[in-house]
Amino acid sequence: YVGANQSYSCYCKILLECDRKRLGWLLLLQCTKCDLLLSLVVEKDNTMANSVGKLSFSNKVILAPMVRVGTLPMRLLALDYGADIVYCEELIDLKMIQCKRVVNDVLETVDFIAPDERVMFRTCSKEKGRVVFQMTCFDFCHKGTADPDRALAVAQLVENDVAAIDVNMGCPKEYSTKGGMGSALLSDPDKIEAILSNLVRGVSKPVTCKIRILPTLKETVNLVKRIEKTGVAAIAVHGRMKEERPRHPVHCDYIQAVAESVSIPVIANGGSVDHVKSHDDIEKFREATGASSVMLARAAMWNPSIFHSQGAVSVDEAMEEYIKYAVRYDNNTFNTKYCLCQMLKDRVESPMGKQLHAAQTNAEICEVFGMTDFYKKAQADLEARKKDLQAHSISLLDQPTLDGDVITMAVKFERREYPPQITPKMYLLEWSRKEKLEQPLYETEQRAQDRAFQSTVMVANKKYRSTLWEKSKKFAEQAAAIVCLRTLGVPEGRIGEENSGLVNKRKREERKQAISEDIGITDSTNRKRRITEPSQKEEQESNDKMTVVNGSCGQTAP
Repeated sequence: YVGANQSYSCYCKILLECDRKRLGWLLLLQCTKCDLLLSLVVEKDNTMANSVGKLSFSNKVILAPMVRVGTLPMRLLALDYGADIVYCEELIDLKMIQCKRVVNDVLETVDFIAPDERVMFRTCSKEKGRVVFQMTCFDFCHKGTADPDRALAVAQLVENDVAAIDVNMGCPKEYSTKGGMGSALLSDPDKIEAILSNLVRGVSKPVTCKIRILPTLKETVNLVKRIEKTGVAAIAVHGRMKEERPRHPVHCDYIQAVAESVSIPVIANGGSVDHVKSHDDIEKFREATGASSVMLARAAMWNPSIFHSQGAVSVDEAMEEYIKYAVRYDNNTFNTKYCLCQMLKDRVESPMGKQLHAAQTNAEICEVFGMTDFYKKAQADLEARKKDLQAHSISLLDQPTLDGDVITMAVKFERREYPPQITPKMYLLEWSRKEKLEQPLYETEQRAQDRAFQSTVMVANKKYRSTLWEKSKKFAEQAAAIVCLRTLGVPEGRIGEENSGLVNKRKREERKQAISEDIGITDSTNRKRRITEPSQKEEQESNDKMTVVNGSCGQTAP
């Protein structure tokens, strides 16, 4: 039996427990720092058995989730300086459920894109296995609509790209609590239990949650015990109540009581202002709270090298390293500015700070910090990679594949690749007329989850379709036409292609209009001629009538 917090000469902590009343599996565990081989008996129903081989939250130093700060550049920088685990910024489940997962081959990232094309969450292989996705559950008008199933759907959307899933129950900011999110959820323990239990059952990755302490120690301990029963892998505790702010002292005694009342790892949070000024202070804060691990927010925001065991580097050096990641991974400019301003702190009104405020692009930010050459090289590298991928795509991905009775290719319609008023559909229609075929027939469907479109075109009794979904019906039809034209080896009208003899649509319409006008003039003239010039029959009838009436005009037959 291994007791919690037992120390060894290498200073690693063994934070494991087992229930000795009911024996189950015998596990052999080896410490990664001192190679000490341990045997541990775990009962069959214990959630620890399910977490073997997954992310551990024991004896870790962690970057806390921070709105507008915990984006990819900051997370990677924290890992570089020594953080064991990094949390992404708090993301609302209602927004994430609308996102689609996109592999960004140019940036080598996985992006979760909102319907308005914004990147809601971006991750990369460098943080895989150490990034925790934190969500907050939206509650419409505090009516208890925070939905366990919606939370699960979001978790399942991202679980293959992250190491763990966390639910935010500690954010005290008004924009969060107004939506019934963050610390507002603490008032509904039944909902907390429902959300966490659903996540633990529904995803393969560890599930954690982050809370604030309640008004009394008893309430806090009762809540965390209830949370532990859901099967979560760890609990992060911010040692302040939801009404308190950083200027209020952190309640280390509350965190300690929580750590003593549960068997899962407890992560201490809230010590940046009063306790953690250097890397050495991290361990002191952990000891003061009796927690398994420590999570840092503001201290890491001000200088991410707080995680560096050899001592922090200068803020200016940390900012330069941050900018490199921001440029490399095409971070949102205003997010980059925000994080740099937090690092500048009192210097935000300095000449450099004012120049930073005025910057509107990552290129201008680099100019402020004397990193223009770096920016140009980084952009050149990205452009070169983009061209290589495009060439590779054309040579490999654009090969037609038979899917049932449909010929498919992975192509998208890019309007900028075609001259004005020229489209692949026009080329396909002209080619069909030239070959004396029936007009191409398009059949389009719309996908419910993201309202994207996919079209199939039939030409000469053969079907063609792009495997990629488009944002509009028109674009989907153009993509289907491209597949058909490329399969047939027919020009599609792209800029730079040889002239295939296709008449510009406007000129063709003008020519038709001119012909129509000519026909109209001819018809009008003919109508006038018919009105003014009587036919031979009419003349004969008129002559006959005249003959009958005036016998003197001619002789009648006897």
